[in-house]
Amino acid sequence: MDISVVIPLLNEEESLPELTSWIAKVMEENKFSYEVLLIDDGSRDDSWKVIRRLAADNPFLYGIRFRRNYGKAAALNVGFRHASGEVVITMDADLQDSPDEIPELYRMITEEGFDMVSGWKKNRKDPLSKTIPTKLFNQTTRLVSGIRLHDFNCGLKAYKQALVKSIEVYGEMHRYIPFLAKKAGFHRIGEKVVFHRERKYGKTKYGIDRFFKGFLDLISISFVARFKQRPMHLFGLLGTLLFLAGFIIAAYLAYGRFIQQIYGMTDRPLFFFGLLAMILGTQLFIAGFLGEMISRTAPDRNRYHIEEKTKNLKC
Repeated sequence: MDISVVIPLLNEEESLPELTSWIAKVMEENKFSYEVLLIDDGSRDDSWKVIRRLAADNPFLYGIRFRRNYGKAAALNVGFRHASGEVVITMDADLQDSPDEIPELYRMITEEGFDMVSGWKKNRKDPLSKTIPTKLFNQTTRLVSGIRLHDFNCGLKAYKQALVKSIEVYGEMHRYIPFLAKKAGFHRIGEKVVFHRERKYGKTKYGIDRFFKGFLDLISISFVARFKQRPMHLFGLLGTLLFLAGFIIAAYLAYGRFIQQIYGMTDRPLFFFGLLAMILGTQLFIAGFLGEMISRTAPDRNRYHIEEKTKNLKC
């Protein structure tokens, strides 16, 4: 199969018939073999009824329904697990992403050798209350991740199947799929300017709080990506440095107390800073040790992303 289109949705009953008809038209014009996976993330309107009706009329369309709202990341993760196309394309269900972009995204993956191509809504049809925070968010993410993309949060993206099968998207991590891909060893990440349409039906499902959550998620994913399998490298280092600083302070005060006999150790506030540093250092070191033990017994501790093997390899 050429293409799997994964579409997470929440309360989009009005846009689904037009969107799926548009996708089918593009696929037929380009003679792609395809499937469309509609992931209903706990909609409270008639989205699921519409999906069932559309699936009955289209053998290439499938629906998956969550019992409650879990978030876009969960919907994408389930869609990735079920996708079987050579190229997996994601888009939003609100008709702001154009299915006409699909052929070029597919070509960039299959012919230009990209592992992933991210859309760039260069001319956004959103109010300033969304565009300004989005620019700040993208600048911060570029700085932290080292990936030179203009629009990390664009829902219109294309992936090699191997990529989506190698990553796990959870929480609010859908914004950082390029970062997850890079950490999984997929470095050929491209970008394409895509047409962004005004919302035709309904209203946005995101508020200003998504940017605060996004910042915390960025810190979380940066930490996990670097230290998930070696927590001792962080906690052990910090703990050792703090303990040594506290020990040096204690040694200095002990020298003044027992050798020079010019003051009592507990008479100086520096004593309490040194004591606190040694206690915190010990706790951080123990935390790193416990984290190391947990990571060594984790079921995915030896999960590596193998790109290719020769046919005569024997295990």
